Amino acid sequence: MANRLRQESSPYLQQHADNPVDWYPWGDEAFQLARDTGKPVLLSVGYSACHWCHVMAHESFEDPVTAALMNDLFVNVKVDREERPDVDKIYQTAHQLLTQRGGGWPLTMFLDGDDQRPFFGGTYFPKEPRYGMPAFGELLKNVAAYYAEKRDEVRSQSARLLDVFKQLEPPPAGSDGTLDSGPFETARETFERTFDREYGGFGAAPKFPHPTTVDFLLRRWRASANDAEPDVEALFMAALTLTRMADGGLFDHVGGGFCRYSVDRHWQIPHFEKMLYDNGPLLALYAQAALATGDQRFAEAAHATADWLLADMQADNGGFFATRDADSEGHEGIYYLWRPEQVRELLGDEYDLFAQRFGLDQDANFEGQWHLSVRQSISDIAKANGRKEKDVASAVDKAKKTLLSERLKRVPPGRDEKQLTSWNALAIRGLAIAGRALERPELIDAAVRGANFLQSTLLVDGRLRVSYKDGEARFSAYLDDHAFLLDALLELLQARWDTAHLAFAIEVADLMLEHFEDSEGGAFFFTADDHETLIHRPKPLADEAVPSGNGIAAFSLQRLGFLLGDTRYLDAAERTLGASWQAIKEYPHGHVSLLIALEEYLHHPEIIVIRGDTEEIGRWRDAAARLYAPRRLVFAIDAGALDLPGALADRAAIDGETVAYRCLGTHCEMPVTTWEALAAQLSETADGDNG
Repeated sequence: MANRLRQESSPYLQQHADNPVDWYPWGDEAFQLARDTGKPVLLSVGYSACHWCHVMAHESFEDPVTAALMNDLFVNVKVDREERPDVDKIYQTAHQLLTQRGGGWPLTMFLDGDDQRPFFGGTYFPKEPRYGMPAFGELLKNVAAYYAEKRDEVRSQSARLLDVFKQLEPPPAGSDGTLDSGPFETARETFERTFDREYGGFGAAPKFPHPTTVDFLLRRWRASANDAEPDVEALFMAALTLTRMADGGLFDHVGGGFCRYSVDRHWQIPHFEKMLYDNGPLLALYAQAALATGDQRFAEAAHATADWLLADMQADNGGFFATRDADSEGHEGIYYLWRPEQVRELLGDEYDLFAQRFGLDQDANFEGQWHLSVRQSISDIAKANGRKEKDVASAVDKAKKTLLSERLKRVPPGRDEKQLTSWNALAIRGLAIAGRALERPELIDAAVRGANFLQSTLLVDGRLRVSYKDGEARFSAYLDDHAFLLDALLELLQARWDTAHLAFAIEVADLMLEHFEDSEGGAFFFTADDHETLIHRPKPLADEAVPSGNGIAAFSLQRLGFLLGDTRYLDAAERTLGASWQAIKEYPHGHVSLLIALEEYLHHPEIIVIRGDTEEIGRWRDAAARLYAPRRLVFAIDAGALDLPGALADRAAIDGETVAYRCLGTHCEMPVTTWEALAAQLSETADGDNG
């Protein structure tokens, strides 16, 4: 018998619809039952691509004996953390406070049935006692007995927990105007101290890509480019990290795209799930790094990642799917593994070159099979084999296509086909940036289709929704959905102007101010003012797996405010930075997206608006986009675009001429009508330090 999850649209919840556990989705029905029966709630949070979520499901949730215990002792609630990040954020924080350890997925929390307050929790629990953890069945009995016998202690502890939640909130924004550049150097020093100088990345294994950190370092290098002592160390940290990730097994050398993280220091063996939220930012970062350095390896990684997004992750409706699972046929990573004899049979005479490039002539590196990672450079292979470099590169590229064709015959990892607004925004932003940097208009086409999908499908009755699946847009959107989408639309408008997309951006920004901003204390809450009431309304500042919604909100609102000359947006961004200031100062390396917003607060972005004939303004825009200038925005607006809002109304077209308007923050220069004059203005700020 299917349980109540059969009615849900989430692929993750659907995976548990045939469990013998009497699962409920998060909602009033479950909590009313808990109040009526006096049972505690067992909350299980995960997502479809999560390996250990699958393990716990197979061991415990599919086991009739364990399920009977769960059904007898608890009201059981299953949550997809990608659809309900509000629930996940609250109970991950509670887990950390209760256990003094970091959380993760699957998250297993036990809640007071009366008020949803947590009193005990953990992550993965095995069916039998191992890894220093108790058996899940015994744990269930002990937790239920404690809840029944110690209700006063449960209530007292949960009350104290809520007090701690309140203390975690940032203080109100101050009015002393103390925002300064001090945290930049503190963060920079921390990154250098934790940097792996041999293999790139920061800290020990497991290693995550952290694209926001690498972006910050590239920006710091560019801002110092014309100084007496440019920050070449920041460039080195960024470039080595990008090189090692693209060469390692974190990157899919056959099909393109990046896995979620590396289990080892060397980036060799990944956790094989592929997340849209990683690949959108990494696509943008590699494209920008290619622009900044001219390194062809970065361009190749960006091209391959973009190709994967379009081939495997974009739906017919223009939106993007969420994830590819780590597992297929019951085994993690098996889809991506090879044996030398298989590859030799496929490649014939070119096998030796490919084997040298990707380590098939060395020992197996994953459970007796070979996961590809770069082991020798093209130039070294060419020298060793008496071949030209271009011929070796061509042979390797051809071999990749052969292996991809063969791999497509395998059983693929499961794909979570729900379409999330915030993650779609990250993909749209990445494609818009890469389309400009790599001069690939089809990537911009894909970004436009994605934006149009969000506007037509996820904007319902004037409000954004979180997720689209099976013809239904569900759940009230969060801060991240609005902030990431505003940022993406501003990048897309630079790649290809559409006044309708500007109107969409303004609508998103206004929704964010109306429903999410703490107009008195500063910064933005994660949930809207009319959202379901939970035990806590968080105001998250730190970067997590994705950048901080508050950081991206401040960053994108500033840019929109300067573009339109609208102080509402600039003031909201300033209040956000003020409310975040204490956290930024104390822990700058944990608030990198806010640091980047602070950088553009202290050194205003350079905004160039070009008006005129479509083809000519496109040439000017594309020429300007060939320079890596991270604080420069270039908008090419056809002369026929009328009734533009705000300050854009003053950037008028001139009959028969192409004209460019350049502003640094609120300071605007006289318009110029020749490319040479604009190029001279651009060269003045080519170092990116235009504040």
